[in-house]
Amino acid sequence: YKLSQDRLRSYLNEEVALRYDSSPTAPLPVAGTTGFQAGVAGTTLDVDRAILLIEDALKSPTARTVNLTFNSVTPPRPSMQNLQILLEQTIDASGFDGITELYLLDLQTSQELNFAYQNGTQLQPGIAFTAASTMKIPIMMSVFRRTKEPIPTEIDDMIKLMIERSENDPADRLMERVMDQNLGPLQVTDDLKQLGLENTFLAGYFYVGAPLLQRIQTPANQRTDVDTNPDEYNQTTPLEMGLLLDDLYVCSQSGGGTFAAAFPGEISQAECNTMINYLASNRIGVLIQSGLPDGTRVANKHGWITELDGLLHTIGDAGIIYSPGGNYIMAIYMYHPTQLVFDPANQLVADITRAIYNYFNLSASSS
Repeated sequence: YKLSQDRLRSYLNEEVALRYDSSPTAPLPVAGTTGFQAGVAGTTLDVDRAILLIEDALKSPTARTVNLTFNSVTPPRPSMQNLQILLEQTIDASGFDGITELYLLDLQTSQELNFAYQNGTQLQPGIAFTAASTMKIPIMMSVFRRTKEPIPTEIDDMIKLMIERSENDPADRLMERVMDQNLGPLQVTDDLKQLGLENTFLAGYFYVGAPLLQRIQTPANQRTDVDTNPDEYNQTTPLEMGLLLDDLYVCSQSGGGTFAAAFPGEISQAECNTMINYLASNRIGVLIQSGLPDGTRVANKHGWITELDGLLHTIGDAGIIYSPGGNYIMAIYMYHPTQLVFDPANQLVADITRAIYNYFNLSASSS
């Protein structure tokens, strides 16, 4: 006998598989929770094994029946759009009526989610927020750009105080010593511009009464459709703070990326890993950290400030999260014109963080 494997394969794919293959169903968000309903696995005909079994049956005078086998197809991760729906539902359920903007980056696939939301309405993302202490991430980057390895003990001590304890005085002293005594903040801003981040800047030192060195206009703070009353001394957007962390992550993995292109030979892979270690030592147990399982590695920096009226209006947190289901970056900023009460805001950030973690680790979160 003669057998054409190509014709047999074509028959199995075009006639048999179409009858029995089934597509998997992605998990769906469960309204009112931070979890997902389990997806349904699909099936696909094992064509290669079927060809072998059929050849054996054709050669046998008695064993003329073939039992086809199928492979299970794991349900795909829900779409980013479904995740956004869940996060918007989470914001609605919290009762928060201020502005929330989130940036999320999947470090395996480079998929992004960036949305802004208020009172059931989607806003155009790219809103200018007061950066507060999240600005210490770019300050640290600028310090490393200008400091040779190994980091001197005095510089190391000041970075730890700036990142781990979020103290402002060490941030000022670092800029004065490593950059320019008078114009250090503007050098940080210049570094950010070289990285292509046009909405993130530092226009003065942190100490009370510090002069405003330059009044900086950006596409974000010139918008007229939305206003968070951002501090004229330091501003950012969730997207840009997330992109800066992405630059840091890529550098830590390969030594390449935007840092290598913008600052060739000035920031090494080892230095990027050191910066991530500083951020991972920032253990405060609130905001992003409060929404993650114990033991999860997260390299993040939070920020908020009590303003002239004695109230809190803006809060932010940005970090790299290392999880079993994949590493990702999230940056979230919230604003309320009247008052942003810390406890419910902290709970909302925790719930959003938990939903995102569940999205990346569905096997442990599906119900």
